[in-house]
Amino acid sequence: MNQEIKAVGDDLGTLAADARELLSATADVAGEKVGAARKRLAAALDSAKEVAGCVRDKAIAGAKVTDQTIRANPYQAIAIGVGVGALLGFLIARRCSSRNCE
Repeated sequence: MNQEIKAVGDDLGTLAADARELLSATADVAGEKVGAARKRLAAALDSAKEVAGCVRDKAIAGAKVTDQTIRANPYQAIAIGVGVGALLGFLIARRCSSRNCE
């Protein structure tokens, strides 16, 4: 999952870099429509940067709280993990037995 998150972050970084290059490449182009489009693109980039920062901060905070909770209650965390795993295993086995999965 960390690799997927890193890949999405890299893709968003590449997209932002390409958009900034587009803005700089069209800096000398005159025209009201081009100027308006450049302003909207710049605003969208700034907004996306803020949203990405907020999402990252919330994800880090959530991971810290989860880590603290698991460290404070290790046996309960193990029991929950085993219970969820057993439930998923039961549901998958039941689904496969009705379909004759191999």
